[in-house]
Amino acid sequence: MKENNIEVATLANGCFWCSEAIFTRLKGVKSVVPGYSGGLIENPTYDEVCTGTTGHAEAAQIEFDPSIISFEKLLDVFWHTHDPTTLNRQGADVGTQYRSVIFYHNEKQREIAERSKMELEKSGIYKDPIVTEITPFKKFYLAEDYHKKYYESHKSAPYCRFVIEPKIHKLLNKYGKDIKSEYS
Repeated sequence: MKENNIEVATLANGCFWCSEAIFTRLKGVKSVVPGYSGGLIENPTYDEVCTGTTGHAEAAQIEFDPSIISFEKLLDVFWHTHDPTTLNRQGADVGTQYRSVIFYHNEKQREIAERSKMELEKSGIYKDPIVTEITPFKKFYLAEDYHKKYYESHKSAPYCRFVIEPKIHKLLNKYGKDIKSEYS
């Protein structure tokens, strides 16, 4: 828990450019920063993480106001804006750095994440097993500056148009009432 009732969630659901673009749009989210979590070396670089040998996942660290958006809602968006059934890949992005992970910050987040995953499995939305890891948060390393607000700065780039935009459209369609007015 952070001061002023702001909490932190660290989620990995494929490319952090996508994650940042999605979670930034939600009411109650104060900040989203791309980075790396879950790995073996200190201060990894993007090039090192891309080798798949550091153990890090591309992740988004999200500061949110739980009086506006709950951790449960963040997880609902997490589950429905990526494929949690593909091991070490999201679409054409392949490698352990693109795995699906919930890095919980406390016991309450762990319990919520486990329950949320179990409910999703029972729902039958996905025919394949959910492979998302639920693991304790240890460290988060900020990505290089050129990764920050990538979608907002590169909307016409092919990756943004063909990978990120469809995820944003899915977000807007499913979670329209939860979107900040400047993104509606």
